[in-house]
Amino acid sequence: MGRRCRRLCDRRRQIRGGKMKMMLKVKQIEGLALAAFADSKHWVTMGAPEHLGGFGAGTRPMELVLIGIAGCATMDILAILKKKRVNLQGFDLAVEAERADEHPQVFKEIHFHYTFIGKDIKSGDVDRAIRLTDEKYCGATAMIKPTVKVSYDYVIKEGAD
Repeated sequence: MGRRCRRLCDRRRQIRGGKMKMMLKVKQIEGLALAAFADSKHWVTMGAPEHLGGFGAGTRPMELVLIGIAGCATMDILAILKKKRVNLQGFDLAVEAERADEHPQVFKEIHFHYTFIGKDIKSGDVDRAIRLTDEKYCGATAMIKPTVKVSYDYVIKEGAD
């Protein structure tokens, strides 16, 4: 499936009418164990919890949604801080999300807790990077904000010389 899927994804990946298209394939491995292959040419495994018939073969799909949102925001923030020449020595993001009790159990609230580690990091630079990410650059958060309460806080820790 690997080469065939890659060729199919490559062939279908294109820009039409000014709109970027993304393609991916999902293959059943066994039961509720799945493997996805996307345009980036990387495999991702997914699985369901045991009480739903899975056997812990991979990350759950809603976890991947949250990982994608966190990754999108993180990449944008780090790129903005790099452009501002912020002396960032470390970064961590902890995300807490609340889902609805009833199906389809969508996300109701997502809270981002950022930790920035470095020398002489200015809170104004961090504020601006988070704000620009939240309001302008991160497509993943822009997509969920109409229906999900998104909040954040951050701490700045002094790094070593």
